[in-house]
Amino acid sequence: MSAILVVDDVPAMAEQYAYDLKRVGGYDALVAHSGRAALDLLEREAVDCVILDLEMPGMDGFDVLRTMERRGFRIPVLVYTGTGNYDRCTEAIRLGARSFIDKAEPMERVVREVEQALEQQRLAGQLAVLRDRLESEAPLVGASPAMQQLKDAIGRVAKIPSPVLIVGESGSGKELVARQLHRLGANPTGPFIALNAAAIPENLLEDELFGHERGAFTGAAALRKGAFEAASGGTLFLDEIGELPPAAQAKLLRVIEQRQVTRLGGNRTVAVATRVVAATNRDLEAEVRGGRFREDVYFRLNVHVVRVPPLRERLSDVPALVEHLLTATCARFGMRPKTVAPAALDCLMRYDWMRNNVRELRNVVERTIIATDGNVIGVDDIPADIRDGAAPRSAAAGAGAAPTPFHALKAEAERQIIVAALEQNDWHITRTAQALGLADHASLLKIMRRHNISRG
Repeated sequence: MSAILVVDDVPAMAEQYAYDLKRVGGYDALVAHSGRAALDLLEREAVDCVILDLEMPGMDGFDVLRTMERRGFRIPVLVYTGTGNYDRCTEAIRLGARSFIDKAEPMERVVREVEQALEQQRLAGQLAVLRDRLESEAPLVGASPAMQQLKDAIGRVAKIPSPVLIVGESGSGKELVARQLHRLGANPTGPFIALNAAAIPENLLEDELFGHERGAFTGAAALRKGAFEAASGGTLFLDEIGELPPAAQAKLLRVIEQRQVTRLGGNRTVAVATRVVAATNRDLEAEVRGGRFREDVYFRLNVHVVRVPPLRERLSDVPALVEHLLTATCARFGMRPKTVAPAALDCLMRYDWMRNNVRELRNVVERTIIATDGNVIGVDDIPADIRDGAAPRSAAAGAGAAPTPFHALKAEAERQIIVAALEQNDWHITRTAQALGLADHASLLKIMRRHNISRG
């Protein structure tokens, strides 16, 4: 339920407006009888929209708008007036008000204005989320058997509102998987909030998750919503969940089960409709056995598990990943796009990327772009440690992939051979078929279809 603050120095007017807003619009309406009281209330309460009288003694509506701007409040404001002086309303809009209404307007129209203001605020939040997505390094690239299994797993659980646990090595793309779960989920237009438990000091973690009331501790000058409230109606991605301290684990369990949060320093509960997606590169079962992670939290998160394959289990995706990273990085640097010679790609496909997976590949691509003067990246442009670590082709197919079933290893090895041969022959089908000793180009096309291989 959205909370609306009515600010008017005439108590009867303010109370009637609040009553009608709740009756007609179903809003939770609050009242302030002066500008200073309104600002104090905004510091304490989570308000979604303000209806502001311009004509008040002492601090008038214009002063309230200026102070809200100075303090960084990003709350839509509707000004209303009973004087009919619309020049003053226009001035208020220049100071940041969303629109203006007459006090004599029927409440049904006022509710429509409030709904429009809330919708514009929601759309602005969605636009920011979309901008963040476009600026992120990007989508789940690849069509290898391991990636197909991952995409199938995402599709199965995306619409289910239960928590999801993403497991995978560092740099394998767990946050990209979480974003894809959100995008394909029941509320893709809702917020996506990412929080790294390992990157936040332990004494601040509960504040980040659950927020605080004004005065909850020294320096808490204003109410602050936590990540659970900010992500309500969408997804909260908790990265490195294994780093969560025991006290925060207990509160997390309670929030997931009750779908309510209590801010630090408060005693009231706030309902949240937040889907939790957690990720870890740790063995949480071992953490539970060692007493470092609560068993009840583990079993609550372990309902749906999505495993992200390491890059060494999908080396045939390296060409597509490199092409994507080249395009994105050159665009970010304002450079002309570069290409990679087949021999250089072959070298990248024979490296195991065990140190940091796709993140390591991204860093290598960026280093190589900067270090290469020409438009084509050759083998000699690949960093020496990568060249030296590239395994012979016969050993690379299943390097480090022991947990993977034999049939998946076999399919990935065949796919690597086909992709490498296509790259070496500039994707000329007949020439590649001849190089591989196949009967004709139709045989190669059949294999390519089976492995979902295409230049695009």
